[in-house]
Amino acid sequence: MRFVQQTIWPFAVIPLVLLLDQVTKAMVLAEPRFNALACLDRTVPCGQIVLPGPIDLTMLWNRGMSYGLLQSEGIMRWVLAGAMLAIALGFLVWLMRADGKWLKLSLALVIGGAFGNLIDRVRYGAVVDFIDVNELTAGWFPWIFNVADSAITVGAILLFADQFLLSRRKPSNSVEQG
Repeated sequence: MRFVQQTIWPFAVIPLVLLLDQVTKAMVLAEPRFNALACLDRTVPCGQIVLPGPIDLTMLWNRGMSYGLLQSEGIMRWVLAGAMLAIALGFLVWLMRADGKWLKLSLALVIGGAFGNLIDRVRYGAVVDFIDVNELTAGWFPWIFNVADSAITVGAILLFADQFLLSRRKPSNSVEQG
């Protein structure tokens, strides 16, 4: 693969997602009202900042994958981190071979988000989640998430759209024989 302007831009998206994710998480960890590092111990409550509108900031340590799936601790933390790394690297290889701007964007978003959450899992054993769609939404979205989760979700939706809704059948090179 040659790196030219048309192919290199997705590789700029990955560190942008990673930077935005890590900066927002650092802000949460630094805010005393969240009690973030102390509440790594499950017996200590984490904090919350109630905001006007449909979003609150609620500190939560997610010991699983996106939206709390596959909760794990101890050795399983490292198994999950290894699986996340393998998936991210697989998507990176796919990105290096990918054609199409939507496919490249979707893969870059997923990779950036995966690495953002992987950094937390390695550093803390859990992922910092803090975006809380509150009760004003009538409970239709009960999960607490972060920027990385958002990038992964948007990337997955774009990937689905690209692969199943936007892809066109490529013309066949075979000649009909009659």
